[in-house]
Amino acid sequence: MSSEGRFAGVDWASEEHAVCVVDERGRILEGRRYSHNEPGIRALCARLVRLGVALVALERPDGLLIERLLEAGLAVIAVHPNQVKAMRPRFSVAGGKSDSFDSFVLAELARTDSHRFRVLEPDNDQTKALRSMTRARDGLVRTRVGLANQLRDQLGCFWPGASKVFWSVDSQIALAFLRRYPTPLDARGLGEQRLAGVSGAPRLHGPQASARAARPAARRCGGTRRRAGDAIPPRDRAGARLRA
Repeated sequence: MSSEGRFAGVDWASEEHAVCVVDERGRILEGRRYSHNEPGIRALCARLVRLGVALVALERPDGLLIERLLEAGLAVIAVHPNQVKAMRPRFSVAGGKSDSFDSFVLAELARTDSHRFRVLEPDNDQTKALRSMTRARDGLVRTRVGLANQLRDQLGCFWPGASKVFWSVDSQIALAFLRRYPTPLDARGLGEQRLAGVSGAPRLHGPQASARAARPAARRCGGTRRRAGDAIPPRDRAGARLRA
């Protein structure tokens, strides 16, 4: 049988990929699964090349598997998951999802609707490096958010107030504070002035800070606050004239 007009669909997964190959009439020639590791991906690419697959359809436009398929000389198109979902009822009344069925749907889309999708081009080295750095950064951000949530939960169990002192519990100043005062007992008697000395932190703002800032001003005005229109005490008249 001629190998022309063969199409493959790959349902990508984090552990293994379901692969379906169909001929030009839509008949299934092969259905297999390959592990998501270097030997498995190499075997997948080699098998598609051996079968003479003309086009491969997946639900993602980038990643290690895409790079290996393109390096093997295979033409690849990326199909949005919503498009795959919309096409399921075309091949099954139930329209249910399974990895093997989705790989068949992708293979059929490559066979009948390839003109609707853009064939992917191999990335240059700079783009590959940028993609790798972006994925690494996304992973680090997810890890940091997860650890911050764990820290917040732990503080909520035995020291809820510590998580409310700073805007972000994983900021440098918050972590420095927790290293120096890891328990409520360690922070007993800790006032605003001492708190301001933690890692050079500024004093906290709030009603108490506003009240403290107002007291020196009140003392400069004779120890009491005056409202607009109040008479100036005699002892302040001279100073008031001079200031005026």
